[in-house]
Amino acid sequence: MKSISIGKQNFLSIREKDNFYIDKTKFIKEWWENEDVVTLITRPCRFGKTLNMNMLECFFSCQYEGRGDLFEGLEIWKEEKYQKIQGSYPVIFLSFADVKGTTFQASREGILSVIIELYKTYHFLLKSDMFTKEEKNYIRSFDINMTQYIEVSDTTIARSIKILSMFLEKYYGKKTIILLDEYDTPLQEAYINGYWKELVDFIRGLFNSTFKTNPYMERAVMTGITRVSKESVFSDLNNPEVVTTTSNKYATAFGFTEEEVFIALDEAGMAKEKEGVKEWYDGFAFGTHTDIYNPWSITKFLDSGKYEPYWADTSSNGLINKLIQKSSADIKMNMEELLKGNTIRVKLDEQIVFEPLERKKNAIWSLLLASGYLKVDYARTGKPDGISYYELALTNYEVQLMFNDMIHDWFETQDVSCNDFIKALLKGDLKAMNHYMNKVALATFSFFDSGNTPSNQTEPERFYHGFVLGLMVEQRKDYQISSNRESGFGRYDVIMEPIGEKKDYLPAIVLEFKVQDAQEEKTLEDTVKSAHDQIEKMCYDEELLKRGIKKEQIRHYGFAFQGKTVLIG
Repeated sequence: MKSISIGKQNFLSIREKDNFYIDKTKFIKEWWENEDVVTLITRPCRFGKTLNMNMLECFFSCQYEGRGDLFEGLEIWKEEKYQKIQGSYPVIFLSFADVKGTTFQASREGILSVIIELYKTYHFLLKSDMFTKEEKNYIRSFDINMTQYIEVSDTTIARSIKILSMFLEKYYGKKTIILLDEYDTPLQEAYINGYWKELVDFIRGLFNSTFKTNPYMERAVMTGITRVSKESVFSDLNNPEVVTTTSNKYATAFGFTEEEVFIALDEAGMAKEKEGVKEWYDGFAFGTHTDIYNPWSITKFLDSGKYEPYWADTSSNGLINKLIQKSSADIKMNMEELLKGNTIRVKLDEQIVFEPLERKKNAIWSLLLASGYLKVDYARTGKPDGISYYELALTNYEVQLMFNDMIHDWFETQDVSCNDFIKALLKGDLKAMNHYMNKVALATFSFFDSGNTPSNQTEPERFYHGFVLGLMVEQRKDYQISSNRESGFGRYDVIMEPIGEKKDYLPAIVLEFKVQDAQEEKTLEDTVKSAHDQIEKMCYDEELLKRGIKKEQIRHYGFAFQGKTVLIG
């Protein structure tokens, strides 16, 4: 098998060194023959977006004229028509992947630096007699030394790529192809760090000048993880072709198909690992094409032969982490179902509108789907109510491990004595349980709260579901955790059923959570009693008894909430 170069996204280097490469050159023909003026393609991180963009550059750019050797033996080179157009267009290729400033000024400077580096690659234009003195001075103005002393206006930055397109058309006699990789990286950073509106206003001007009012542009491709709403940055563009994870267009151009993965395993002498690889890394779906694999995980596995959560460990999960922490109880309940291996049914809008992301009920599912953490098991769109409904599940085992680690870190980083509480719970030490649970509740109420002035009812609700997620992760080896929302606001139950070899001797535990009703319960002790009555009334033990748990193994605990105070009895 050919040498695997981990993390290499340079098509030129991969081909010249004859490294391991799965042929995606059909994408060149498919994109070119669709004749879309501006194409936006969204895919999760590490799905070959940058490598494919670099492949487009190597194929079309005049700077690679005569480099047909890079494509010999690949699909695109089988057609004489495409052999003739290789290396025949001016191409502008830029990436916002490293624009991750914590302030608007830092991101603005990051984008300016990208443009400065771009102009440096075209300094050879200064040697041409085609350009006037003023035009050459404009090219020189994008020099890192000069920009340190001259304030570059927003208007100058916005028009910079358009003007470079004009220079390239003048020099080569052809309109320019523009490739923008990771367009949404600075936008996500702006949302996380609180300067969204400033950056959107700035980037909208850049995109308008580059992609709409640019008569020197032949075509353009943009890639990113999310489809940011048209109203945010694309309001001035005339109907760009948007290709998301639910589109059939270019479905197999990004990521590896199962056939490609299995052929690679055969060539590497790892045929017996197909089932394990499928369990760990399969599950991505683009449009109606299922069984798509993440290239990063597959190449890492081919290189090491070890099963690890390679892709999930390298993904940027900061925004996802924040949104799940601060989400409503309904979102956390759905996360419980996903972690159990079940599907959830939600309405979905693939346009990510960052401004109300924390307030819009189902926005997080759109983001999780776009980021690759969820897959579509079933979709019903358009009829009868015009709304799109999706059945979603966790993508694969690798993703499940990522979420387990994320939830584990919530409690570890908050130092909320959660582990001490669980130890006391399993021992039946009621005094210690009360001590540690009040520490847990005090810390995690604010940690899981998403409102500025949460009520006494919403705080326990948010805490409860965050706590259940923690139980599911921490005790998954010994217990099956079941949670159900009972009738009446604020009434919940949790059943911890021992599994495997420990089923015969570990305690089975039934927890009932209740918010004190001051009109009916004078003290928290009364609320605890009401919780126990609820356990008896709902006959929670029956399911445990049917599954072979002995009556004497079952313990009941009532949790009574009053503000941030908890009493367990």
